[in-house]
Amino acid sequence: MTLADGDPAAADALHRPDPETARQRIATAIDRADMITVFGRCTVEYEGRAASHLGPGDRLVVLKPDGTALVHTDEGQKPVNWQPPGCAHEVRLADGEVRIESRRTGPEEELTVAFERVEQVSTFDVTDERDLSLSGTEEDLRQRILDDPGLVEEGFEPLATERETPAGAVDIYGKDREGATVVVELKRKRVGPDAVGQLDRYVEALERDLHADAEIRGILVSPSVTERARTLLGEKGLEFVSLGPPE
Repeated sequence: MTLADGDPAAADALHRPDPETARQRIATAIDRADMITVFGRCTVEYEGRAASHLGPGDRLVVLKPDGTALVHTDEGQKPVNWQPPGCAHEVRLADGEVRIESRRTGPEEELTVAFERVEQVSTFDVTDERDLSLSGTEEDLRQRILDDPGLVEEGFEPLATERETPAGAVDIYGKDREGATVVVELKRKRVGPDAVGQLDRYVEALERDLHADAEIRGILVSPSVTERARTLLGEKGLEFVSLGPPE
């Protein structure tokens, strides 16, 4: 597929992108919790329980939504470097290189892959449509909560769905047992920081619209979130409830 209208997020695959375009596409895919593959000439550095270095070579890097990172060469079935699930992926430009960093804590480990040349970036929404048909949609998740609001929290009372704000329509608008306004954003699958940003914009829009002393809580409801999303939720004072559509 080719790049559409200059927007890196519009393509599933980019062939020989320039460094900034590659960085943008990878960053967007990380935020969306997509599966990502990057192929090109790179070096690999690992620091943690030990330290290792791989000099320049053509390699395939796979980044998974659960935080796994794999570095493959053209030989063997096992990766030559890897990070386990639960890591946080980031991408940046440094000295003209596209640098992908995968970090985790407990123990402290960091894998850095620096691409001097990117041949291809591919990203995939790994939602299995068969699984989706079995597990339901966001509308199914919304109805599940409307039928049993206590799934969000005890005392939660839905007041409206698709309530309009200057930032867009809120999935479920309600109040908690103390009378505070509650904004609920629903997602049917594992999500990344983009969903947190969306919820935060709704909360900020309502803070501007409602009276000054109104207390507004934002709750993200989805089966799971990435580590980056969980960190961002804490930084912005937002909440998370693990819940998916009915099976």
